Amino acid sequence: MPAYEILEPDEPTIPFVFCSPHSGRDYPSDLIATTRLSGESIRRSEDLYVDRLFDFVPDLGAPLLAARFPRAYLDVNREPYELDPRMFAGPLPDFVNSGSIRVAGGLGTIPRIVAENEEIYRGVLPAAEALRRIEDIYKPFHQTLEEVLQRTRERFGLAILVDCHSMPSSLRALPGGQRPDIVIGDRFGTSAAARLVSIATSRIIALGYDVARNKPYAGGYITERYGRPAVGFHALQIEINRGLYADERQYRPHAGFDALRQRLTAFVAGFAADVAADYAWPAAAE
Repeated sequence: MPAYEILEPDEPTIPFVFCSPHSGRDYPSDLIATTRLSGESIRRSEDLYVDRLFDFVPDLGAPLLAARFPRAYLDVNREPYELDPRMFAGPLPDFVNSGSIRVAGGLGTIPRIVAENEEIYRGVLPAAEALRRIEDIYKPFHQTLEEVLQRTRERFGLAILVDCHSMPSSLRALPGGQRPDIVIGDRFGTSAAARLVSIATSRIIALGYDVARNKPYAGGYITERYGRPAVGFHALQIEINRGLYADERQYRPHAGFDALRQRLTAFVAGFAADVAADYAWPAAAE
Protein backbone atom coordinates (compact mmCIF):
# COMPACT_ATOMS: atom_id res chain seq x y z
CA MET A 1 0.00 0.00 0.00
CA PRO A 2 1.36 3.48 -0.81
CA ALA A 3 2.72 5.44 2.14
CA TYR A 4 0.54 8.43 1.30
CA GLU A 5 -2.28 9.41 -1.01
CA ILE A 6 -3.23 12.52 -2.90
CA LEU A 7 -6.88 13.21 -3.55
CA GLU A 8 -7.13 15.39 -6.64
CA PRO A 9 -10.11 17.40 -7.90
CA ASP A 10 -11.42 16.73 -11.39
CA GLU A 11 -10.36 20.27 -12.20
CA PRO A 12 -8.43 22.58 -9.84
CA THR A 13 -10.54 25.69 -9.34
CA ILE A 14 -9.06 27.33 -6.23
CA PRO A 15 -5.40 28.10 -5.38
CA PHE A 16 -5.34 25.91 -2.28
CA VAL A 17 -3.43 22.76 -1.34
CA PHE A 18 -4.34 20.84 1.81
CA CYS A 19 -1.96 18.55 3.68
CA SER A 20 -2.56 16.13 6.56
CA PRO A 21 0.86 14.78 7.59
CA HIS A 22 -0.01 13.29 10.99
CA SER A 23 -3.31 11.43 10.50
CA GLY A 24 -1.88 8.17 9.11
CA ARG A 25 -3.36 5.02 10.65
CA ASP A 26 -1.50 2.23 8.78
CA TYR A 27 0.98 0.91 11.33
CA PRO A 28 3.82 -1.01 9.63
CA SER A 29 4.59 -4.49 10.89
CA ASP A 30 8.20 -3.54 11.68
CA LEU A 31 6.95 -0.78 13.99
CA ILE A 32 4.55 -3.14 15.74
CA ALA A 33 7.37 -5.68 16.15
CA THR A 34 9.75 -3.20 17.79
CA THR A 35 7.47 -1.03 19.92
CA ARG A 36 7.22 -1.37 23.68
CA LEU A 37 3.73 0.13 23.66
CA SER A 38 0.71 -2.09 24.08
CA GLY A 39 -2.77 -1.91 22.63
CA GLU A 40 -3.65 1.37 20.97
CA SER A 41 -1.39 3.57 23.10
CA ILE A 42 0.94 4.00 20.12
CA ARG A 43 -1.85 6.05 18.52
CA ARG A 44 -1.47 8.92 21.00
CA SER A 45 0.42 11.05 18.49
CA GLU A 46 -2.15 10.73 15.71
CA ASP A 47 -4.04 13.71 14.40
CA LEU A 48 -7.20 11.65 14.71
CA TYR A 49 -9.12 11.47 11.42
CA VAL A 50 -8.01 14.92 10.27
CA ASP A 51 -7.69 13.50 6.75
CA ARG A 52 -11.39 12.60 6.86
CA LEU A 53 -12.34 16.01 8.24
CA PHE A 54 -10.86 17.59 5.11
CA ASP A 55 -11.55 14.95 2.47
CA PHE A 56 -14.24 17.21 0.98
CA VAL A 57 -11.69 19.65 -0.47
CA PRO A 58 -11.41 17.95 -3.90
CA ASP A 59 -15.12 18.69 -4.36
CA LEU A 60 -14.28 22.37 -3.87
CA GLY A 61 -11.44 22.24 -6.38
CA ALA A 62 -8.33 21.64 -4.24
CA PRO A 63 -6.03 18.64 -3.69
CA LEU A 64 -5.44 16.91 -0.35
CA LEU A 65 -2.15 15.15 0.41
CA ALA A 66 -2.58 12.74 3.33
CA ALA A 67 -0.10 10.46 5.05
CA ARG A 68 -1.05 6.83 5.55
CA PHE A 69 2.02 6.07 7.70
CA PRO A 70 1.71 7.12 11.34
CA ARG A 71 3.58 9.96 12.95
CA ALA A 72 5.06 7.50 15.45
CA TYR A 73 6.89 5.88 12.52
CA LEU A 74 8.07 8.98 10.66
CA ASP A 75 7.35 12.68 11.09
CA VAL A 76 7.39 14.61 7.82
CA ASN A 77 6.73 17.85 9.72
CA ARG A 78 10.39 17.88 10.72
CA GLU A 79 13.62 18.54 8.88
CA PRO A 80 14.64 15.40 6.96
CA TYR A 81 17.45 14.50 9.35
CA GLU A 82 16.44 15.60 12.84
CA LEU A 83 17.67 12.38 14.44
CA ASP A 84 18.71 11.36 17.94
CA PRO A 85 21.92 9.26 17.68
CA ARG A 86 21.05 7.49 20.94
CA MET A 87 18.12 5.81 19.18
CA PHE A 88 20.26 4.09 16.53
CA ALA A 89 22.96 1.48 16.21
CA GLY A 90 25.52 2.38 13.59
CA PRO A 91 26.80 5.66 12.17
CA LEU A 92 24.54 8.45 11.00
CA PRO A 93 25.57 11.03 8.37
CA ASP A 94 27.64 13.96 9.61
CA PHE A 95 24.93 16.41 8.53
CA VAL A 96 22.31 15.00 10.91
CA ASN A 97 20.74 17.69 13.11
CA SER A 98 20.94 16.01 16.50
CA GLY A 99 20.85 19.21 18.52
CA SER A 100 17.41 20.58 17.71
CA ILE A 101 14.92 21.24 20.47
CA ARG A 102 12.55 18.76 18.83
CA VAL A 103 15.14 15.98 18.98
CA ALA A 104 15.83 16.87 22.62
CA GLY A 105 12.11 16.50 23.32
CA GLY A 106 11.93 13.08 21.67
CA LEU A 107 10.02 14.33 18.63
CA GLY A 108 12.50 14.21 15.78
CA THR A 109 12.05 12.86 12.28
CA ILE A 110 12.02 9.35 13.77
CA PRO A 111 10.21 10.05 17.06
CA ARG A 112 11.39 8.53 20.31
CA ILE A 113 8.11 9.13 22.15
CA VAL A 114 4.40 9.47 21.56
CA ALA A 115 2.23 11.93 23.47
CA GLU A 116 2.47 11.85 27.25
CA ASN A 117 6.19 10.99 26.96
CA GLU A 118 5.68 7.29 26.30
CA GLU A 119 8.78 5.69 24.80
CA ILE A 120 8.05 4.00 21.48
CA TYR A 121 10.82 1.42 21.08
CA ARG A 122 12.09 -1.43 23.22
CA GLY A 123 15.66 -0.96 22.00
CA VAL A 124 17.79 0.83 19.44
CA LEU A 125 17.07 0.74 15.72
CA PRO A 126 19.59 0.20 12.92
CA ALA A 127 20.76 3.54 11.58
CA ALA A 128 20.10 2.19 8.10
CA GLU A 129 16.42 1.85 8.97
CA ALA A 130 16.13 5.54 9.80
CA LEU A 131 17.79 6.45 6.51
CA ARG A 132 15.52 4.05 4.61
CA ARG A 133 12.37 5.68 5.98
CA ILE A 134 13.70 9.09 4.98
CA GLU A 135 14.64 8.00 1.46
CA ASP A 136 11.57 5.83 0.77
CA ILE A 137 8.81 7.87 2.44
CA TYR A 138 9.92 11.30 3.67
CA LYS A 139 11.56 12.54 0.48
CA PRO A 140 8.81 11.32 -1.91
CA PHE A 141 6.14 12.87 0.35
CA HIS A 142 7.82 16.27 0.22
CA GLN A 143 8.59 15.99 -3.47
CA THR A 144 4.90 15.37 -4.13
CA LEU A 145 3.86 18.32 -1.96
CA GLU A 146 6.33 20.63 -3.65
CA GLU A 147 5.19 19.57 -7.12
CA VAL A 148 1.54 20.17 -6.28
CA LEU A 149 2.31 23.60 -4.84
CA GLN A 150 4.38 24.56 -7.88
CA ARG A 151 1.60 23.43 -10.21
CA THR A 152 -0.96 25.40 -8.21
CA ARG A 153 1.06 28.62 -8.28
CA GLU A 154 1.70 28.26 -12.01
CA ARG A 155 -2.02 27.91 -12.62
CA PHE A 156 -3.35 30.62 -10.32
CA GLY A 157 -0.46 32.97 -9.65
CA LEU A 158 -0.33 31.99 -5.99
CA ALA A 159 -0.57 28.84 -3.87
CA ILE A 160 -2.02 28.63 -0.36
CA LEU A 161 -0.99 25.59 1.66
CA VAL A 162 -3.25 24.67 4.58
CA ASP A 163 -1.43 22.22 6.85
CA CYS A 164 -4.08 20.41 8.88
CA HIS A 165 -3.56 19.09 12.41
CA SER A 166 -5.38 18.37 15.66
CA MET A 167 -4.55 19.14 19.26
CA PRO A 168 -5.58 17.40 22.49
CA SER A 169 -8.60 18.75 24.32
CA SER A 170 -6.49 18.69 27.49
CA LEU A 171 -4.45 21.62 26.18
CA ARG A 172 -3.56 23.98 29.01
CA ALA A 173 -5.35 27.30 29.03
CA LEU A 174 -3.50 30.18 27.39
CA PRO A 175 -2.73 33.35 29.34
CA GLY A 176 -6.05 34.95 30.08
CA GLY A 177 -7.77 31.57 30.38
CA GLN A 178 -8.50 31.00 26.68
CA ARG A 179 -8.92 27.38 25.57
CA PRO A 180 -9.14 27.75 21.80
CA ASP A 181 -11.14 25.49 19.53
CA ILE A 182 -8.78 26.20 16.65
CA VAL A 183 -5.26 27.64 16.44
CA ILE A 184 -4.02 29.25 13.24
CA GLY A 185 -0.25 29.35 12.81
CA ASP A 186 1.67 31.48 10.35
CA ARG A 187 5.14 31.30 11.91
CA PHE A 188 4.51 34.63 13.63
CA GLY A 189 3.63 36.45 10.44
CA THR A 190 6.33 35.04 8.17
CA SER A 191 4.68 32.17 6.26
CA ALA A 192 1.60 33.87 4.78
CA ALA A 193 0.32 37.30 3.87
CA ALA A 194 -1.35 39.02 6.80
CA ARG A 195 -4.52 39.51 4.76
CA LEU A 196 -4.88 35.75 4.21
CA VAL A 197 -4.45 35.06 7.91
CA SER A 198 -7.05 37.70 8.72
CA ILE A 199 -9.53 36.20 6.25
CA ALA A 200 -9.04 32.68 7.64
CA THR A 201 -9.39 33.85 11.23
CA SER A 202 -12.52 35.88 10.53
CA ARG A 203 -14.16 33.02 8.64
CA ILE A 204 -13.58 30.55 11.48
CA ILE A 205 -14.76 32.98 14.16
CA ALA A 206 -17.92 33.60 12.13
CA LEU A 207 -18.68 29.87 12.42
CA GLY A 208 -18.73 30.17 16.20
CA TYR A 209 -15.27 28.91 17.12
CA ASP A 210 -12.78 30.41 19.57
CA VAL A 211 -9.57 31.04 17.61
CA ALA A 212 -6.01 31.69 18.75
CA ARG A 213 -3.07 32.67 16.58
CA ASN A 214 0.38 31.09 16.86
CA LYS A 215 -0.09 30.08 20.49
CA PRO A 216 0.68 27.41 21.37
CA TYR A 217 1.22 26.24 17.77
CA ALA A 218 2.89 28.59 15.28
CA GLY A 219 3.45 25.98 12.58
CA GLY A 220 6.14 23.36 12.09
CA TYR A 221 8.65 22.52 9.41
CA ILE A 222 6.06 22.25 6.63
CA THR A 223 4.68 25.72 7.29
CA GLU A 224 8.17 27.17 7.60
CA ARG A 225 9.57 25.46 4.51
CA TYR A 226 6.74 26.14 2.08
CA GLY A 227 5.55 29.52 3.29
CA ARG A 228 7.33 32.06 1.05
CA PRO A 229 4.83 34.88 0.60
CA ALA A 230 7.22 37.10 -1.34
CA VAL A 231 7.18 34.62 -4.23
CA GLY A 232 3.52 33.62 -4.05
CA PHE A 233 3.63 30.62 -1.71
CA HIS A 234 1.59 31.05 1.47
CA ALA A 235 1.32 28.48 4.26
CA LEU A 236 -1.03 28.29 7.24
CA GLN A 237 -1.24 25.63 9.90
CA ILE A 238 -4.62 24.81 11.41
CA GLU A 239 -4.87 22.93 14.72
CA ILE A 240 -8.33 21.66 15.67
CA ASN A 241 -9.31 20.69 19.20
CA ARG A 242 -9.98 16.93 19.09
CA GLY A 243 -12.70 17.24 21.67
CA LEU A 244 -14.88 18.88 18.99
CA TYR A 245 -15.11 15.70 16.93
CA ALA A 246 -13.44 12.64 18.50
CA ASP A 247 -13.41 10.36 21.51
CA GLU A 248 -9.76 10.67 22.45
CA ARG A 249 -9.79 7.57 24.67
CA GLN A 250 -11.43 5.31 22.09
CA TYR A 251 -9.59 6.84 19.08
CA ARG A 252 -12.74 7.27 17.04
CA PRO A 253 -15.02 10.07 15.80
CA HIS A 254 -18.00 11.02 17.94
CA ALA A 255 -21.32 12.67 17.16
CA GLY A 256 -19.70 16.08 16.57
CA PHE A 257 -17.64 14.90 13.61
CA ASP A 258 -20.20 15.54 10.86
CA ALA A 259 -21.16 18.97 12.17
CA LEU A 260 -17.52 20.05 12.31
CA ARG A 261 -16.86 18.72 8.82
CA GLN A 262 -19.82 20.71 7.48
CA ARG A 263 -18.52 23.87 9.12
CA LEU A 264 -15.04 23.28 7.76
CA THR A 265 -16.59 22.94 4.31
CA ALA A 266 -18.24 26.33 4.78
CA PHE A 267 -14.94 27.75 6.02
CA VAL A 268 -12.95 26.60 2.98
CA ALA A 269 -15.64 27.73 0.53
CA GLY A 270 -15.83 31.15 2.16
CA PHE A 271 -12.06 31.48 2.46
CA ALA A 272 -11.68 30.69 -1.25
CA ALA A 273 -14.39 33.19 -2.22
CA ASP A 274 -12.71 35.96 -0.22
CA VAL A 275 -9.32 35.14 -1.74
CA ALA A 276 -10.83 35.26 -5.23
CA ALA A 277 -12.22 38.70 -4.51
CA ASP A 278 -8.93 40.01 -3.11
CA TYR A 279 -6.42 38.40 -5.46
CA ALA A 280 -8.39 38.04 -8.71
CA TRP A 281 -6.71 34.68 -9.19
CA PRO A 282 -9.00 33.42 -11.95
CA ALA A 283 -7.42 36.07 -14.20
CA ALA A 284 -3.99 34.69 -13.35
CA ALA A 285 -5.09 31.26 -14.58
CA GLU A 286 -6.11 32.51 -18.04
